Amino acid sequence: MRSRWQRFRESYFLYSFLRDPVAYVSFAILVILVIGAFGAPIIAPHNPYDPTTIDILDSELPPFWSPEGDARFLLGTDDMGRGMLSTMLYGMRISILIGVGAVALQAFLGVLVGLLSGYIKKLDTVMMRIADVQLSFSTYMIAIFIGATFQTMFGVANYEKIAAPLLILIIGLAEWPQYARTVRASVLAERKKEYVEAARIIGLSKTRIMWRHILPNTLSPVLVISTVQVANAIMSEAALSFLGLGMPQSQPSLGSLITAGFEYIFSGSWWITIFPGIVLVVLVLVINLLGDWVRDYLNPKLYKG
Repeated sequence: MRSRWQRFRESYFLYSFLRDPVAYVSFAILVILVIGAFGAPIIAPHNPYDPTTIDILDSELPPFWSPEGDARFLLGTDDMGRGMLSTMLYGMRISILIGVGAVALQAFLGVLVGLLSGYIKKLDTVMMRIADVQLSFSTYMIAIFIGATFQTMFGVANYEKIAAPLLILIIGLAEWPQYARTVRASVLAERKKEYVEAARIIGLSKTRIMWRHILPNTLSPVLVISTVQVANAIMSEAALSFLGLGMPQSQPSLGSLITAGFEYIFSGSWWITIFPGIVLVVLVLVINLLGDWVRDYLNPKLYKG
C-alpha cells in the first residue's frame, strides 16, 4: 500500500506545480517572505517595539552603501530612528495577519450566506438584496466610515490598541458578498444533482445536506477567490494606512511605513517609502501569481491528462 507521501509525489497537483516555473518561484519567494515576517523576533537585527534600542539621532540614515550610511542599519532608518530592515519584517507580519484574518472573516460570512441563500429559496431574495446593497458601497467608503467612527468614539490613543483586529473586521465585512455570490451559484448547480436528491430521499436534514454534502463541492472556487482576496486585503490595509485609518506608526505595517516615509521622499529620504513599497508589491505579486496557478489547476476545462 502506498504511503501518503508516495501518492503526493505521484499526484497531478505536484506534477503541475513543478512544471510551472512561475508557480514554484512565486511559492519560494512567498515562503521566504513569510519566514522573514514571522521569524522577525529572531531574524531582525533590532526590535522596533523596544524603545531602548531606538535612538532619534539615528533617524533618516541612508542605506549602508551610501557614504553617510551606517553598517548597523543595512537598509537605513526611518524618521523615528528604527532600522528599515527590522521594521519591514515586523510590519510585513502585521500586513499578512490582517490579510489572512480579513479573508477568513470574508470566507466565513460569504460561505454561510451563500449556502443558505442557494439552498433555502425563502432566504435567497433577502440575502442577495443585502449583498447587492453591500456591493453598492466601495470597500474604502465602508472602511473610512467605520474607522473614523471608532477613532471618534474611542480616541486615537485607544484606536491604536485595537487597530489590527478592527482592520480585519472592516475589510472582512466589506468584501464578503463576493464569496456569497460565488458559493450561491455553486450551490444552485449542486442542489440539482443526483447525490443531493438521494440524500433528501433517505431523510437527511437540510443542515446535514448543506454542510456535509454540498459545501465540500463548492470549496474550489472559494479557494481561488481566497488567494486573490488575501492580496486585495493587504492592499486595502496599505491604502487605509495611507489615508490615516490603518495601522499607527507605533505598530508598523507595510502600509503605515509607506505612509510615514511619503512626506520625506522629496527631501532625499527615499528609502523610507521605496523599500516597504517594493516589499509590498513583491508580496502581493507572488500571492496573485500563485492564485492564478491555483485557478488554472482547479479549472475542469483544462486538460489534466
